[in-house]
Amino acid sequence: MSAPALEKAAELLEEVARRDVPVGPLTTYRVGGNAALFVEIDGEPDLEAVCTAVSVSGVPVLVVGKGSNLLVADAGFPGLAVQLGEGFTGITTEDTVLEAGGGAACPVVARRSVAAGLTGMEWAVGVPGSVGGAVAMNAGGHGSETKDRLAAADVVDLASASPQPRSIPAADLDLSYRHSAIGASHLVLRARFALDRGDPEEGAARIAEIVRWRRENQPGGQNAGSIFTNPPGDSAGRIIDAAGLKGFRIGTAQVSDKHANFIQADNGGSADDVRRVIETVRDLVARRTGIELQVEVRLVG
Repeated sequence: MSAPALEKAAELLEEVARRDVPVGPLTTYRVGGNAALFVEIDGEPDLEAVCTAVSVSGVPVLVVGKGSNLLVADAGFPGLAVQLGEGFTGITTEDTVLEAGGGAACPVVARRSVAAGLTGMEWAVGVPGSVGGAVAMNAGGHGSETKDRLAAADVVDLASASPQPRSIPAADLDLSYRHSAIGASHLVLRARFALDRGDPEEGAARIAEIVRWRRENQPGGQNAGSIFTNPPGDSAGRIIDAAGLKGFRIGTAQVSDKHANFIQADNGGSADDVRRVIETVRDLVARRTGIELQVEVRLVG
């Protein structure tokens, strides 16, 4: 990226942007470098300013979300990082439709849906990301995916001059396993989910079971969840374990001893060490098993 583009964006965002903001700590890895520019979008004025700056300057943009599927290099991101603020975290229900802001946390959506007497989103309690991120990657778990209940999403292209969102039906988002048509410069402002009537006690019990299962089967600490997508009919964790790589370590990062498709970062560790473990595991698995694993986590920088 050219320095003039960054400086032009900084000039246009002078009143709302901050420089050299640590963005690694905003991810669930809690390692990594700074963003050259950072804006928390908390309303329409911020959104309009960002759209203008990106479209005019051509500065690259990084949508951070809850940072649960990002690994930002130690060198940082030399562009504009954006994150939705409190103004985009609201959750409402009307009849069997739940609408959530793109910045709303998936576990909160799951619990609020159950409290409202709805069912269909309990699985989201196990997703540590935002609603916007869930739409962008068609997040899922426990036999369900975002696409199963998504009705539509309001999306803005930050690289366009207009902050006016488009309401895109789920059928037009090309949703498949960990994939959607949401691009790097797209920001999901809101999403609507079509749910069913449910029993709050049964829903609460289902949520408790999902939370229990995750605690028993997946590691806590500094990680981004599953690193590799599961090949059809198989499990990436099983494949990595079979390749003898559970516990494999480089520097301050290692393959989890609890679940081989999780890569942990040490407290105060290096994002570049995490990336080296990811790349080495992928290469060794291919060499030892002939299986080419696909990275699910977005590698930035």
